[in-house]
Amino acid sequence: MAALAGGCAVSHTTVVKPAVAPESLQVATKQDLIARYNRQAETITSLNAAVTISLTAGSAYTGVIKQYHEVNGFVLAQKPASIRVIGQAPVVGTNIFDMVSDGQTFHIFIPSQHKFLVGPAQLERPSAKPIENLRPQHLTSAMFWEPIPPQDLVLMEEAREAGYQYYVLTVARPAEKSDTAAADAASAGDWEIAQRIWFDRGDLSVARSETFDAGGKVGSDVSYAGWDAFGVVKYPRRISIDRPGNDYKLQIGITRVAFNESISAERFVLQQPPETELVNVGEESPGTKP
Repeated sequence: MAALAGGCAVSHTTVVKPAVAPESLQVATKQDLIARYNRQAETITSLNAAVTISLTAGSAYTGVIKQYHEVNGFVLAQKPASIRVIGQAPVVGTNIFDMVSDGQTFHIFIPSQHKFLVGPAQLERPSAKPIENLRPQHLTSAMFWEPIPPQDLVLMEEAREAGYQYYVLTVARPAEKSDTAAADAASAGDWEIAQRIWFDRGDLSVARSETFDAGGKVGSDVSYAGWDAFGVVKYPRRISIDRPGNDYKLQIGITRVAFNESISAERFVLQQPPETELVNVGEESPGTKP
């Protein structure tokens, strides 16, 4: 027995500090989490923020990954879908891009290329150049949340990832079908995932939100960190947007922000500057890219 014990003895022990002490984990019900999420969604109607923006375009699957320099910028956003994003070069402060969307149409001015792009907001035709897939409305859905409707089917689970523990809400919807027979099947109980919301059990803050397009395709994967109090509003200081279908990732750092102020409509208007090329995205010939 002594020899057996000696052969099975522990050779090395490593002591690590737990990411969250077990006794500090928060406990919540599904209804608690839905109410918490909806309260945050309904609290914010507009924001005016100074930000840092860092873009990574491409992936291992395309064979090219480009990390662009971090730039300073400004974000104006107002519900339901108005947003303006300006990116400026460091030090000199000249505009690199100016993007506006009202949820229906987007306008993008790129001074260095003397181009003014206009197109439908829901156009999702991927370009071979991932940076050209960037749309202002992608930021709107990440910065503004829509409440979970009371009639939606919601499932709850616990999850562990990278040493942290989470509650996860999965929001389901009836599957979208095109033909009549398939529509009948959907009405009979064919469902698909619409969204997954991750709550950090350390403080029940939203750590991640995944949204899905029809057929279970990932539309966006947004991470939130550094939750802070801005007056009576709590908001994350870091937002990471991953758009796998558009082949880019966007890191946004909040340096200064004001919430729920009145923003005049003309601040969301972007006119084409003189002597710039107008590009109607989505109306190009089949051989051209947006």
